[in-house]
Amino acid sequence: MILNFIGTRFLCVLFAGAAMGFAPFVTRAQNPAPNADAPKKVNARPTPSPATRSDPFDGASVEKMTQCVTLDTEQGAIVIEMLPNKAPETVRNFLNLAANGTLNTTTFSRVVKGFVIQGGNLSTSEHWGAELAARMERTVPDEPNDIKHVRGVVSMARSDEPNSASTHFFILVGDGPHLDGKFAAFGRVVRGIEVAEAINHAEAEGERPLVPVRIKFAKVAACEK
Repeated sequence: MILNFIGTRFLCVLFAGAAMGFAPFVTRAQNPAPNADAPKKVNARPTPSPATRSDPFDGASVEKMTQCVTLDTEQGAIVIEMLPNKAPETVRNFLNLAANGTLNTTTFSRVVKGFVIQGGNLSTSEHWGAELAARMERTVPDEPNDIKHVRGVVSMARSDEPNSASTHFFILVGDGPHLDGKFAAFGRVVRGIEVAEAINHAEAEGERPLVPVRIKFAKVAACEK
């Protein structure tokens, strides 16, 4: 992902499959910050800080977090089964992003052909502003586990700094064994892998899609049996 934005700084990882001829590397993305230059009143009373809002899955058990997230994209739906027994805090984070509508109107802003599609860059949202900028600053602890990074697995992107995962996630359309035990795999695609492949195969300039595919909305629901 090569992002030429300015403003609030956020670190996200870019990596590629060594088995596919790509060498791992890290880049730093800079996201546009909302304009905070509103004129201040003289002797104005300080604005009280808003109360911290709890997210829907804060404090939820592993059983409650065993859900599916549907990403309804412009190319079709991708249904992802959560695996909270392997990465509980990562799953909690992703469920909250989906349930709160935070992922709505964001795009898959990076693709590596035959390897991954990456989403979760909130600065691509049509609703970009101070709230989303603050949300991108929240991080989750690293939760590497024994899930193999194979086609259909969903995992968290991060920088080379520990505990730096936030909102960026990736879906594998090819195997990435070099990622095993290093990144927090937390879900798997149970329906719509062909949609992920269509996004992956779209025309791109380097790793930047020429026409990024948008997530129209995300929803959380019980997985179909």
